[in-house]
Amino acid sequence: MHFVGVDRCVIALSRVANGWTAGLPSGNLEVMTDFSMALNEDQLTLQKWVHGFAEDVVRPAGEEWDEKEEFPYPIVEQAKEIGLYGWEFMAEAMFNDPTGLSMPIAIEELFWGDAGIGMAIMGSGLAAAGIASSATPEQMMEWVPQCYENADNGKLALGAFCASEPDAGSDVGGYRTSAVYDEKNDEWVLNGTKAWITNGGISDIHVVVAVVDPELGSKGHASFVVPPNTKGLSQGQKYKKHGIRASHTAEVVLEDCRVPGRCLLGGKEKLDERIARVKRGEKGNAQAAMQTFEATRPAVGAQALGVARAALEYSIEYAKERHAFGKPIIMNQSIAFMLADMATEVEACRGMIYRAAWLGKNGSFQNAEGSMAKLKAGRTATWVTERAIQILGGYGYTREYPVERWHRDAKIHDIFEGTEQIQQLVISRAISGLRIV
Repeated sequence: MHFVGVDRCVIALSRVANGWTAGLPSGNLEVMTDFSMALNEDQLTLQKWVHGFAEDVVRPAGEEWDEKEEFPYPIVEQAKEIGLYGWEFMAEAMFNDPTGLSMPIAIEELFWGDAGIGMAIMGSGLAAAGIASSATPEQMMEWVPQCYENADNGKLALGAFCASEPDAGSDVGGYRTSAVYDEKNDEWVLNGTKAWITNGGISDIHVVVAVVDPELGSKGHASFVVPPNTKGLSQGQKYKKHGIRASHTAEVVLEDCRVPGRCLLGGKEKLDERIARVKRGEKGNAQAAMQTFEATRPAVGAQALGVARAALEYSIEYAKERHAFGKPIIMNQSIAFMLADMATEVEACRGMIYRAAWLGKNGSFQNAEGSMAKLKAGRTATWVTERAIQILGGYGYTREYPVERWHRDAKIHDIFEGTEQIQQLVISRAISGLRIV
């Protein structure tokens, strides 16, 4: 089953290229919709479709690929075959639904199956979002499809968004990777090391945030596409992680990496104009990395939600079947009330994510609702999966049961794409109007 046709997706991608960037203020939207958590027919069909794939393909493979700590190419290939992994699906789900809910719906179901494999399937979307946040329409049409499929042979391709560095994760102003323009050859020369990069080094398309004017701090950043097989880009160390181990995470090393001038997202004229405005003390556009992160925070919240829901459902069924002292353990208030709290947190989390996704599509966030949703979801997933281990007792602490893996997978949502503390900082600034440090 393919979710959408190519013609509709070209239209959707064209709209994005002309201003429909996910989760970002986009002026007057062509379509406005009232907020509702009632899913329409298309969304219900999408939910059922993705859940079926997660149930039949992803969840049965979760333990195997977690133990291997390798990128699950066969599973991602299957996702590509049915149309779940591809720019057409991403364009339709991210940009062609005026409610903004399609992507969170799909992500929740996929991560319900397994977070590591889910990240392997969805990881290229961060590169696509990085392109969408800064690119010209022509760049959008050229580079986004190549994050998913080789332009020459149609084979599986990957994308990576390269922002964080070994000494600068949350501190975007501390980035040191440089981009120097070689005017004679119309090339940009990139040097530096990026850290904690999903799909880093194994991707066909790398989107790199680099410093073009060190004197301007984070306002002197720009984003570049590094095309496939570009000399000077290599994989550094691959990280051995606590969770989401099926997702490939590594350093990306750039050594005199030369890319054509056209690979500067947005173009040099636009960059020069922005830097000139900032130097005059005028307001410039939002920083490249932060634009991408803010756009994707409701989606990251949906990832955590999927993990939390998986643990909740498993715990309920286990508590019904497990007997102690002559009755199912769910008949004990200590267990039943724990499950009640877990269910309440999951439902509250979903409401915040849906609301944030809708706001991102219909007029932008008002009080950092994207950060609120991610903050809540990360905390919820970590807490719910910890409670699931408690309910299973000693069994929950073993790898024989999936809840220990889900607990390991959950924790990253308190950390990546802005730590829990960074979300609190963003929220506190939004609600106070003050530059809290």
